[in-house]
Amino acid sequence: MGKKEEFIELFKKYIKRDGADKLLVWLEGTDFFTCPASTRFHSNYQGGLVDHSVNVYHRYLNLIKNEYGENYEETISDESIAVIALLHDVCKVQTYKTDMRNVKKDGVWVQEPYFTTEEELPYGHGEKSVYIISGFMKLSREEAVAINWHMGGFDLRVKGGSYSIADAYYKFPAAFLIHVADMQATYLDEHIVK
Repeated sequence: MGKKEEFIELFKKYIKRDGADKLLVWLEGTDFFTCPASTRFHSNYQGGLVDHSVNVYHRYLNLIKNEYGENYEETISDESIAVIALLHDVCKVQTYKTDMRNVKKDGVWVQEPYFTTEEELPYGHGEKSVYIISGFMKLSREEAVAINWHMGGFDLRVKGGSYSIADAYYKFPAAFLIHVADMQATYLDEHIVK
């Protein structure tokens, strides 16, 4: 089974709330399943975003189980785990474009495709994912905070001096764990195409 099929299977199995079906239809009508996860970092190839989303889901579920044990569902539901992990990067939909550049290979200049960004909705990163998802279905406070702060110290708000992330992580440990899962998937499971 490919990552797209696995994503859809996980989504349909766990995400049952009102509006979820419309969100999935919307995702299928965008480049979510074909776009990269980044332009030059992890999973920077076609289909990289869905690969990354599924990798994060598996890492997140393992972290949740390790932290809370067999009765983890007393702390966080399978639905919330799927919502947070599978949808944390929907902000990247319709953001990456393919362009051409000159590259020297064996002493000869050739044109090669590469990914650029063209932000249609400059709304931030995690907060943009929360905004997009909320247009289709209601998020719990914990889900919204976790998705919003999944970038951890890489979030530009934190780099600018915001201390809100510390409060978010203390109040909602699931937010810290999604950041860890995101980093594990990025640096341990994925690769960069040069």
